[in-house]
Amino acid sequence: MKTVAFLAGLAFLATGALRAADAPAPPLAKRVERVTELHGEKLSDPYYWLRNKANPDVKAYLDAENGYTDAVMKGTEALQETLYKEIVSHIKETDLSVPYRLGGWLYYTRFEKGKQYPFYCRKKAAAAPGEAEGPEQVLLDVNRMAEGETFMSVGSYSVSDDGNLLAFSTDNTGFRQYRLQVKNLATGEIYPERVEKSTSVAWAADNRTLFYGVEDAAKRSYRIYRHRLGEPVEKDALVYEEKDERFRVFVARSRSRAFVYIGSASQTTSEWRFLPAGMPDGRWTVIEPRAAEHEYDPEDRGDQFWIRTNSGGRNFRLVTTPVASPGRASWKEVLPHRPSVMLQDVLVFRNFRVDVEREGGLVRYRVTPFGGTAPKSITFPEPAYATYPSDNREFDATAFRYRYQSLVTPDSVFDYDVKAGTSTLLKETEVPNYDRGLYRSERIWIATRDGTKVPVSLVWKAKSAKDSAPKTLADGPFPALLGGYGSYGATSDPGFNPSLLPLLDRGLVYAYAHVRGGGEMGKPWHDAGKMMNKKNTFTDFIDCAEELITRKVTAREKLVITGGSAGGLLMGAVTNMRPDLFRAVVSYVPFVDVINTMSDETLPLTVGEFEEWGNPKVKAEYDYLKSYCPYTNLAAKAYPALLVKTSFNDSQVMYWEPAKYVAKMRTLKTDSNPLLLKTNMAGGHGGSSGRYDRYKERAFDYAFVLTELGIAK
Repeated sequence: MKTVAFLAGLAFLATGALRAADAPAPPLAKRVERVTELHGEKLSDPYYWLRNKANPDVKAYLDAENGYTDAVMKGTEALQETLYKEIVSHIKETDLSVPYRLGGWLYYTRFEKGKQYPFYCRKKAAAAPGEAEGPEQVLLDVNRMAEGETFMSVGSYSVSDDGNLLAFSTDNTGFRQYRLQVKNLATGEIYPERVEKSTSVAWAADNRTLFYGVEDAAKRSYRIYRHRLGEPVEKDALVYEEKDERFRVFVARSRSRAFVYIGSASQTTSEWRFLPAGMPDGRWTVIEPRAAEHEYDPEDRGDQFWIRTNSGGRNFRLVTTPVASPGRASWKEVLPHRPSVMLQDVLVFRNFRVDVEREGGLVRYRVTPFGGTAPKSITFPEPAYATYPSDNREFDATAFRYRYQSLVTPDSVFDYDVKAGTSTLLKETEVPNYDRGLYRSERIWIATRDGTKVPVSLVWKAKSAKDSAPKTLADGPFPALLGGYGSYGATSDPGFNPSLLPLLDRGLVYAYAHVRGGGEMGKPWHDAGKMMNKKNTFTDFIDCAEELITRKVTAREKLVITGGSAGGLLMGAVTNMRPDLFRAVVSYVPFVDVINTMSDETLPLTVGEFEEWGNPKVKAEYDYLKSYCPYTNLAAKAYPALLVKTSFNDSQVMYWEPAKYVAKMRTLKTDSNPLLLKTNMAGGHGGSSGRYDRYKERAFDYAFVLTELGIAK
């Protein structure tokens, strides 16, 4: 289910070429009748049997679908290889991140050409200006860790205060279940303690006590334990258990290093408690007891907490309160609620604070030094972009680090000198074989059926050797890929994706509709696209597509749409509602079986997401969910060409949702357009874990899109 960050560029457009009539017969899943009853209605689910992962018939069916997909796509193998090489040609294969400073060390990650995974490294920082840094120390070689595995991902990564110990966790299945371990960075020894199904971690200040979270049977992080190195994990002390199944719990160390925090949050409510980091056996104190619909989060500086809270309005305000008596009665307002400005985050340092603000769908930073100096804003000139705070680990920092990118500007790291009021570019990611002067980006606003204006970000190649003048959007219609997400209040800001270049170079326009349900326009934007307002997400997307066609940016026969996870729900819903509007659809790990999944409280995420989607046990909410559930609303009619992708070990959207969706659609569709299901048998929610494997997956998807569009070279 369901959250996934915006994966710009994972799927694209079409005009027809892969006709099902030219391919072998597709597999047909057997039907095993299963009927349940809810609110007096009988619900038939003949493909429920696909949930039994251990049943060999399930794997046989998925293998058959993979075989059929490969057979249909066989004629595109040369194109896939060409696209893969083009994607890799735009990647600097040997590269490293900008180091961040923590405790006298410089930490960074790097990649080597030909290696799938990163190296996690550090160097001793120079003791004084002009002196040399220390030699590189490799803390984790993920390539070596991945040997003999089909999947490898690093989760937690936390170094003790003295710099000698690393707490890290790994997932070797893709199911997002992590094993926590501790490594001695001086000797290289990995200690014998193991914690299975771990979530977040935080060190106490004594360099031997570790707090960590664990999951319950439904993959909800629900307990926080205290562990002392050298002692049996079985005897670890339980310090907090979250009983309410709507809430997940997490632990973190504050930037000041003064406190350890335990946060507990549902989709609409949060609560925080704190403990002095030097007193790991001490008493945890609640900052403000939970209250329905109240969300807040703390930062600390000296004897004060700085709290971002929605108690005064949906877009949050900022208050301070004494550490000694942090409850709401002691709160003092610093920054009031502003209806048009979302206070998205607040970062507090010893000598300044940074307010992360969002207005008109775009982010800016307001930097306020402590001591009476007037605040200054960091703003950006491009019409559509993505920016976010980067590695700001040190409380005593004199600069604020942020990252910036746009649809045409590669990912760039800046330090903003608070005293000087200037930003310095530390690194712009090198993109080989890329000339940004050939590409253009734009943001337009599209009025939807109820008058709401939705921002749409676009990028295209405006110049080439044969063009006498730059192409504008008015020179269409172009083949186009339109993406969307619109759930959880997640922001899908338009960033740079080098893997898009092979598509843009072939004349495609990439567009992204920032529909309601996301967070681009603040909390009210999320509110307007969830629960009983969810269908606004779908109609916004349809209206954006229709307007792009009306403006002749694209045409129906040239329009491909894409989305993943909850964005896959969007794909399923709009494909049911307007199958005539799109040439093709690429849907990643789609959440399409809404009624059945949200009715099963044993599944990961279900209970915690009642506040996002609704609870089918509530009649009014059931009726509304039923009105748009993609699986429920499949019907006998013509559908666009579809490529549906899933992973056998996905823990967010279980593989059986897209498998059932495709199986049912096969029995109903009246067209000859291809319907392809591709299951990654060794991947997770984001597909494969190795970077080259992911590039190959994208090349496969692009080949589907381009072939459907009639662009087969």
